[in-house]
Amino acid sequence: MRDFTAELEQRKQAGLYRTRRHISGPQQPVLTADGQWLLSFCSNDYLGLANHSSNIEALRDALPKTGLGGAASHLVCGHHEAHHLLEERLAAFTGRSSALFFSTGYMANLGVISALVGRGDTVFSDRLNHASIIDGCILSRAKVRRYGHGDVGSLAAMLAETSGHKLVVTDGVFSMDGDVAPLRELAAVCREHGALLVVDDAHGFGVLGPRGQGSVAELGLSEEDVPVLIGTLGKAAGTSGAFVAGPEVLMDYLVQKARTYIYTTAMPPALAFATLNSIDLIERGSERRSHLQSLIDRFRQDAIALGYSLMPSRTPIQPIMVGDNWAALALSQALEERGLLVTAIRPPTVPAGEARLRVTFSAAHSHEDLDILMQGLADCRHLLVGEGVAV
Repeated sequence: MRDFTAELEQRKQAGLYRTRRHISGPQQPVLTADGQWLLSFCSNDYLGLANHSSNIEALRDALPKTGLGGAASHLVCGHHEAHHLLEERLAAFTGRSSALFFSTGYMANLGVISALVGRGDTVFSDRLNHASIIDGCILSRAKVRRYGHGDVGSLAAMLAETSGHKLVVTDGVFSMDGDVAPLRELAAVCREHGALLVVDDAHGFGVLGPRGQGSVAELGLSEEDVPVLIGTLGKAAGTSGAFVAGPEVLMDYLVQKARTYIYTTAMPPALAFATLNSIDLIERGSERRSHLQSLIDRFRQDAIALGYSLMPSRTPIQPIMVGDNWAALALSQALEERGLLVTAIRPPTVPAGEARLRVTFSAAHSHEDLDILMQGLADCRHLLVGEGVAV
């Protein structure tokens, strides 16, 4: 029998062991974690909508009308009017013909990729794609080829030497580095080589582009350029679930073929109504996005001045590169002792030797909150002297 206890001990010795925190109360910048008040900089609630009063009111008002659970899958009797309205709203907001509401972003990626390619096909995946994309590629049973991060030239060469049905999949904003994929160039090379392009804009939706329409819209790319757009609703939208948007024929195909859509209970209808409200907030949220950008810009300037090594990101994801697992844990712990919650990210989430603190910002943060973070980083930078991170 496999020695699971020994494997867990090995993870502990390598600084890779993970633990869960107990959060009580709503998601907001100041959290109660394991009974302790902490100022959090590790949430994906980029616009501060997870605890927005009008979203909570929309959910509360919907519950008496819809009940709580979805009760059945979409193809049995679970496809509620609320789901249909949300899908129409998401399609219109993203400039797509049609959309489907999935339970999670992970399930969306698994279902979409495994439905659109299979045995005998080839799927091309950026090396830094999210785990859900990687797993979707594996589940598809297609041949998987990984291209260097953002390396469109390498991808073009692979596409040129590959025949048959081809699918290219990429994150729009990469979740651990915070950089944006070269979407315009990817769209061009996919057109040239007859490949279907899928973009998972989980971390761009609500934050980037006109009215928060995302990284694809920021570049003015159409449904023809990016036929399949995936987004999550548990990040900037502050609710839960995910969506896939694109041509009606592809959405109909997914209804027939995407197992993670077909064989799961529909999301609570009341949650769909709350998400409709959240999309309205996103669309009118230019002030939130401007404030968020001001936090990002100031953090980058001040953190670099302190000697910290950052990734070239203009998004709310601002990794502080550390390298060593134990050093990343030590920095995270030292910040926590000062009332700050900033999570250490270690392999296999990131490549070996690239452990980091993943700082993320929300429009709910104030500049006073940022002052506290920067003071904490100033106090703790001595921990990384000798690690090539801080001066």
